[in-house]
Amino acid sequence: MKQEAAATTEEALRTALGDTFGGAWFDMSAGRLVVGVTDVSKIAQATAAGASARVVTRSAAQLDSQVAALNAREASAPRSVTGWYVDTKANEVVVTALPGATAAAKSFAGRDVRVVEAEAPQPFLRGGDAYTIGSSRCSVGLTVQGGFVTAGHCDALTGSAQPNVGTWGGSSFPGNDYAWVRTRTGIALSPQVGSVTVKGSTAAATGAAVCKAGSTTGWTCGTVGAKNQTVRYPQGTVSGLTATNVLCQPGDSGGGFITNAGQGQGVVSGGNTATCYFQPLGEILSAFGLSLLRG
Repeated sequence: MKQEAAATTEEALRTALGDTFGGAWFDMSAGRLVVGVTDVSKIAQATAAGASARVVTRSAAQLDSQVAALNAREASAPRSVTGWYVDTKANEVVVTALPGATAAAKSFAGRDVRVVEAEAPQPFLRGGDAYTIGSSRCSVGLTVQGGFVTAGHCDALTGSAQPNVGTWGGSSFPGNDYAWVRTRTGIALSPQVGSVTVKGSTAAATGAAVCKAGSTTGWTCGTVGAKNQTVRYPQGTVSGLTATNVLCQPGDSGGGFITNAGQGQGVVSGGNTATCYFQPLGEILSAFGLSLLRG
């Protein structure tokens, strides 16, 4: 319940603090939300709302603007640069690059970023999983009225094939990584991810606990990392993803992310051995006008 309340508090303070809001994250050890503020006089306002406050140099808007500037130059980025995002706790922008490519990443992004080396991310898609698309398979995400949401690359990278459980209702990849499947008559839809019943779609704070259900690795859990992350897959760039340290592998694509309190978070996009990215659920529902099934 503390993590659910933190998500509500974060949104309220984001609005109330305006240009002085410096991002927020959930401190698991302390069990409370931490909010960055660029104006020391705003500390009392943040603490009055139930959060801890930390003075930071850059506002969330400034950091997001820096990410947007990199997004606008994405086409000129070297192939060794695999993405970028805002590290809220460190109050800085981070650029990820392949091992040994730090200098090239710095040259592209400029000095005012931190470069982190990491394995190349891949969309999770392979033959053999929860639902099939031609000779390939992916994982069911969260159920909606008439079907379920899943990853967009499950459609885009499998040609013209239709899912064995229905038809594509719509998809987007690259740019985004979301899709939904309109299931055929007779298929029962349950408002669950794993054994957790879906109650809503409130976005969890950075640092909060989250789990995912995928047909390759099953039920795995971890914490929410950087949000609004840009990831450069070999097949195309996707923006607006959320990072986690949850275990995911090929075949988990499209699988659902959820909190223990039943708040749906999104669907598996891709990642590497250290990171699993998900496409946030709210954007998917909004893009297609879908209604989430709830228990």
